[in-house]
Amino acid sequence: MIIDSNIYWLPDELFTSKEFANMFIRTVPREYGIFAYKKITSNGKIQFTIEKPEGFESLNYFEGDYDLSTQLRDMDDANIDAAILKLPGCQEWLDLDLCIQFNDGMAKRMKESNGKMKALAVVPPIGDEDTLNELDRCINELHMHGVQLSAHYGGKYLDDPIFRPLLEHINELNIPVYVHHTPVPVEYNSIAEYNNLRRSYGRCMDQTIAIGRELFSGMFEELPNLKLIHSMLGGGFFTFANSWFPNKSGNGRFNADTDKIKNQYLKHNIYFEMSHAQPWGKAQLQCAVEVLGADKIIYGSSYPVKTEWLTGGPSFVQQLNISQKEKELILYKNAQRIYGIAD
Repeated sequence: MIIDSNIYWLPDELFTSKEFANMFIRTVPREYGIFAYKKITSNGKIQFTIEKPEGFESLNYFEGDYDLSTQLRDMDDANIDAAILKLPGCQEWLDLDLCIQFNDGMAKRMKESNGKMKALAVVPPIGDEDTLNELDRCINELHMHGVQLSAHYGGKYLDDPIFRPLLEHINELNIPVYVHHTPVPVEYNSIAEYNNLRRSYGRCMDQTIAIGRELFSGMFEELPNLKLIHSMLGGGFFTFANSWFPNKSGNGRFNADTDKIKNQYLKHNIYFEMSHAQPWGKAQLQCAVEVLGADKIIYGSSYPVKTEWLTGGPSFVQQLNISQKEKELILYKNAQRIYGIAD
């Protein structure tokens, strides 16, 4: 069995309804330096471009990429048994009205796929009564498998007290949270002008900063049931994991009292979704398994960013020099356990 835990979805109405498209663009917070544009490509298709900062592309949404029949066919070509749907970055700024429409659309997609596609709820990050009610509806009535959040909103990461009401409710529901990277971290000026640096390393920076703040803030002491699944392997967190938890303080230079952070919070509250296999490379993925443990890593492809990440991803994982048990944990068993997906 193979579960792809990172397949993107957007509603058809975004590309077919001018009114819906305008509603979507109006929610993009230009006051935070995020800009959205709709245009027609050379082949006559609609494309939405998201820039942050202005003049620098960070996200692109193309008409046709989210067609159900195409996605199901590509999943069959890759021998994917189930997929977990999520939004491609725009969850950062959607208001509640649009979240409700997106949630209804994802629930419809689950039914149209005959259960092959699962979905994660999307809600604004401020946990007022209406937002919490919508999350309850998604879990209890629409039968979604968790909720998706952004690594940060505006200038605030998830450890900020402003998000605590929502996280407290999630903790009570005991549902998993997929933490999607935002295209760049809060401070991004040093990487903005270089496209590959911004669009690849920027996402990784955002995730490692987010995880560090979550771990060192002590938030999991108040939220012990919270399971945060970070994209992009936590921004390559495995490369920094040991150095963040020194055994000795270096004459007071570091806080050496990190046993609880490493052995409890990191072990029970933080997980890592791959986002794509091939770009990491075999050596890096094998290192991630050795450092983090196969029980902490969840397979995903970020499809439809690149179709070959979907169709060739599982076979790439199968070629790793790790045990078959570890491969099964990564390819489906971890997702089954954490997201509550039946055989």
